[in-house]
Amino acid sequence: MTARPFVPYPDRRLKTKVPAVEAVTDEIRHLWDDMVETMDAMPGYGLAGPQIGVMRQLAVVDCSEDRGKAVRMANPEILHASVQMREHEEASPNLPGVSAVISRPRAVTVRFLNTEGEIEERDFVGLWATSVQHQIDHLNGKMYFDHLKPVKKQMFLKKAKKAGAMR
Repeated sequence: MTARPFVPYPDRRLKTKVPAVEAVTDEIRHLWDDMVETMDAMPGYGLAGPQIGVMRQLAVVDCSEDRGKAVRMANPEILHASVQMREHEEASPNLPGVSAVISRPRAVTVRFLNTEGEIEERDFVGLWATSVQHQIDHLNGKMYFDHLKPVKKQMFLKKAKKAGAMR
């Protein structure tokens, strides 16, 4: 396993919807292992392939207190989202030093291919739900701050540039 470097924003790979994984292979499992190691080194609650230049629909999430419970997902898609919203301060290692409070559904049901290559449906609530949605956004070429209203987004990006987070 190897911790991998992050793609810096505004690299175009972070704005690109990535293709689906055809099958879960040993190569995919190895990528997931690297992603978990990279996520744990941040430390963070989740990581999507494009964040480290892996242009495939791969994500890992671990919001457990003691870690070691990462959920590995290929081709995750949200089937249902709660109407109740939850606010959480989100950030990304691709744009370090800045964050924004984002409102997302408090709970989601997600379908994905698991480590065995089987279709799995799982419910995520609270921080787990926030992180899963954040990773799915990355797979669709969206960053968390894309959820901000245009004026707030513009102010956020100016702040990030001033803080030296953008190249």
